[in-house]
Amino acid sequence: MATLIQAEQLSRYFGDHCAVREVDFSVARGEVLGFLGPNGAGQILINGIDLLDRPREAKSQLGYLPDNPPVYRELTVQEYLEYCAALHRIPRPARYHAIEKSKRRCGLESVAGRLIGNLSKGFQQRIGIAQAILHNPQIIILDEPTVGLDPIQIREIRALIRELGSEHGIILSTHILPEVQESCTHVQIIDQGSLVLKETIAGLERHLNTAALTIRTRDPFDFRRLQSLPGIDNIEIISPEHCRIHHDLENNPAAGIAETIIASGAGLLALVPEKKTMEEIFLALTSRQEAEEPCA
Repeated sequence: MATLIQAEQLSRYFGDHCAVREVDFSVARGEVLGFLGPNGAGQILINGIDLLDRPREAKSQLGYLPDNPPVYRELTVQEYLEYCAALHRIPRPARYHAIEKSKRRCGLESVAGRLIGNLSKGFQQRIGIAQAILHNPQIIILDEPTVGLDPIQIREIRALIRELGSEHGIILSTHILPEVQESCTHVQIIDQGSLVLKETIAGLERHLNTAALTIRTRDPFDFRRLQSLPGIDNIEIISPEHCRIHHDLENNPAAGIAETIIASGAGLLALVPEKKTMEEIFLALTSRQEAEEPCA
């Protein structure tokens, strides 16, 4: 896949405070990157164009939706998109087709003649996305695209993001953690200016499955007998009939545990894998002591 954004050793200062510390990341066509963390001197290439050397050309490759859609409520949808097409310097002969394509992709054809101010928040988000993709940019940056929407609108916007992600590179900035799992192919978490997680969503799902099992028996059982089974790291005894077993992620001892307990006659009532939530992973990675260290 073609790399559309390449950032290397990216840092960002606000006075003496370093908000971003030597972060590297890339986005390829067909990827939806979820970017999580608190709100750079380095090299940024956008579709191969250096942002510092050729800023206007590089920025022309971007489409952007801020958390509050930049719409003019007194205009109709059609008037607003025509205005945005002019701002994007789309040649006049190409504007009609660009606007029609944007309306079609964002489901705006039925409301093209209506005033934006009379439309729902969900439609206004769609209009914001429509202006971001109007000039067919290689990279689309979406900031909190589903904030304030109802469940049906959220589902529709997520489907649109996945559709756009098949043809463009997308950076999705959000504090809604399920948004990342639903919409993204990759995720990065930044904490105190440093990148603390860089993973595919498939890899993240593996992180969510913790290497722990909850065991419950009908009768008291000496859970220490299980310690000799391959893959078991430690046993946390909660009661004579209840324990938590931590084990090697690559060597799940569940079958051996079940056989041993059943053979003992203690009665196996439950053997349940524990799962972490996205929120727990985020908190574990970002709940470090807050210290404002300057960048090296």
